[in-house]
Amino acid sequence: MEVGKKLLNSVPGCVDDALHGLVSCSLGLRVLQGHRVVLRSDLDQVKGRVALLSGGGSGHEPAHAGYVGQGMLTGVIAGPVFTSPPVGSIVAAIRTVAQAGAAGVLLLVKNYTGDRLNFGLALERARRDGVDVEMVVIADDCAFFSPRKAGRRGLCGIILIHKIAGALAEEGKSLQEIASFVKNSSAGIGTLGVSLSPCSVPGSGPTFKLGSDEIELGLGIHGEAGVQRYKMMSCDEVVKLMIDHMTDPASKSRVDIHSGDPIILIVNNLGGLSCLELQIVASSAVRFLEGRGLRIERAMTGSFMTALEMSGVSLTLMKTSPEILQLFDKDTSAPAWPRVSHVPVTGRTRTFPCAPESPQPKEAQPDVKSVQVYSRVLGYVCNSLLSLEEELNDLDRAAGDGDCGSTHARAAHAIKDWISSGQLPSHPSRFLAALSHVLLEKMGGTSGALYSLFLMAAAEPLKDKSGPQAWAAAMEAGIQAMKRYGGAEPGDRTMLDSLSAANVVLQSLHTPNCNAMEILGRAAKSASDAAEETKHMTAGAGRASYIGSSTLSRPDPGAKAAAAILQAIWDGLNDGS
Repeated sequence: MEVGKKLLNSVPGCVDDALHGLVSCSLGLRVLQGHRVVLRSDLDQVKGRVALLSGGGSGHEPAHAGYVGQGMLTGVIAGPVFTSPPVGSIVAAIRTVAQAGAAGVLLLVKNYTGDRLNFGLALERARRDGVDVEMVVIADDCAFFSPRKAGRRGLCGIILIHKIAGALAEEGKSLQEIASFVKNSSAGIGTLGVSLSPCSVPGSGPTFKLGSDEIELGLGIHGEAGVQRYKMMSCDEVVKLMIDHMTDPASKSRVDIHSGDPIILIVNNLGGLSCLELQIVASSAVRFLEGRGLRIERAMTGSFMTALEMSGVSLTLMKTSPEILQLFDKDTSAPAWPRVSHVPVTGRTRTFPCAPESPQPKEAQPDVKSVQVYSRVLGYVCNSLLSLEEELNDLDRAAGDGDCGSTHARAAHAIKDWISSGQLPSHPSRFLAALSHVLLEKMGGTSGALYSLFLMAAAEPLKDKSGPQAWAAAMEAGIQAMKRYGGAEPGDRTMLDSLSAANVVLQSLHTPNCNAMEILGRAAKSASDAAEETKHMTAGAGRASYIGSSTLSRPDPGAKAAAAILQAIWDGLNDGS
């Protein structure tokens, strides 16, 4: 059996270490000596109020100890991983809060046989000692259409009961009032989970097997079997499947909500789902629930009731009311309770209108000849980049993700479309600025940003001037911008090596009566030579800087592409000269 890796000191001591870690970083909590019990450090504040105790097996962090604090639980009793806590520790917790002056103790228990038995035994022993104790069992699982004799399982929905009961206790409500209210409220809660992978208990292997292309619907928080396995599908399809299942009128364990009902939504990470995926699930859930006419009054997204490192998510829906919302919104010091906005989710505007771009003044009379030259030169550039696609990709595989050629080919196709649109400006500065925008929008990647930056900066010297000297100044301005924002310098094995080598030659354009075409030809040759020299360089910037120099024995693909562009520009100009 393959044992899953865990960052532990020891398997037997992992729960104790976890509880002490929580208490060490949460000043409002303390551990009850000799027991796996976490209590509020201000127990004197419980005097005259009902104390709330919960708990269960560990491995569900931040539940249950993360919900101990003013406005929520008075304490929790933790069992071993996925195992009910011992009766003796539950009794010790009850006695401790009773001795602190609590006006009764309410046990909030998830519906699992072990939890019901152990908390129930502790209740009977505490009552025998004269403590006023009640117990409410929370069962919110919507997985089984016809629940077995044990009933619906207790899942993430209990944390809503922790919050509501805690607020009622702070208000000074009696034990019977709180027990009655939460019992009635819990009837309107439903939870359903879906898993993409199993978890593994410390010291053991995976709790179940799941194919790489499978998901399991309706599993418990300990890895117990669900109701059905499906082939992997999109997030929207998974969320729709979950909501359809948990609200199906034919199901005896459904959450009974209808269009127009106000609800609270919890999107709960079962432990190993990425934040990216969790937010996508939240987006799908809000969209589908609102599409059914439900009013989402509050929503929480995060890790609230986990199953170790299980990659999966559960959705909890609770039918709410103004009174429940008022209790839900009360403050709490519990470390795991998130900051939830006290405003409805449904009905809010979720986007800002994008500010329109400043309209660019149209050229009074475009210079047709200049546009023809630009189109011809760009055509040469595009053809060159398309022909180099595979070579550049091959060069990029040594130090990158092998897409340099594809990125430049994408730019070439975008430029070709731009040429075909007939939207090329004739003024040099506007032409470079427009080309910068095309590459920024269509090319993508670091190369797209760098070329766009280069062109935008190069456009500045050409606003009021033209001619060879202005173009030399434009080249210098573009390179300086790339160095300033890109962080590379000549010699760092990047496209800047080719461009800088060409720039040295192009500065000869400042010489009066120079031969511009001859200088451009020499600049293109210098860029090509510099690109070849990059194979002898140690990468100092970009992704290649993280790769051992011994593996970089070929030219840098970015430098190669930049040299090819300069050569294509010369070829295009020379073809029309």
